[in-house]
Amino acid sequence: MPRHTPGQLAPPIGRQSKPFRHERYSGNSCFKLRTQPWSRQNPKSRYMTSKIRPRSHFLGLRTAKYVVSDLERAKAWYSSVLGIEPYFDEPFYVGFSVGGFELGLDPDASGGKGAGGSVAYWGVTNADSAYARLISLGATEHEAVRDVGGDIRIGSVIDPFGNVLGIIDNPGFRIDP
Repeated sequence: MPRHTPGQLAPPIGRQSKPFRHERYSGNSCFKLRTQPWSRQNPKSRYMTSKIRPRSHFLGLRTAKYVVSDLERAKAWYSSVLGIEPYFDEPFYVGFSVGGFELGLDPDASGGKGAGGSVAYWGVTNADSAYARLISLGATEHEAVRDVGGDIRIGSVIDPFGNVLGIIDNPGFRIDP
């Protein structure tokens, strides 16, 4: 039988004396409720309640890989689109570092190529101007830019090598540290 029920005050770790008033168990140890100091400048809001969340098994998006038939031509096109040179440039793979993620170009078509249903959306500050710029650089229309709710706008083009390249303007998205 557990010594503490959900919502009951719990003894501090390492002591069996009086419990701290800021420690309460919610019944699940990975969701232990705890109040923490919030602001020393504002004593009225001195404590806030937070939950300790379990971590995901995924670390987040790292690489969007595009299969290309002509690696040199694709490298030149994506350098023009992104406005940067690749950080990794070998005959078997080219990688661009884009906002903490990697856009990779792979000349090996044995894994398939083109639009297979998955689309990686790359963040832009203005979806309409980014879409127009991609079209002017030689991409073809795939899905016109549209509002999907919450001020989020998405669209996609097909690059000159048959891959779908998605763009997203999401003003509310922030990368977690």
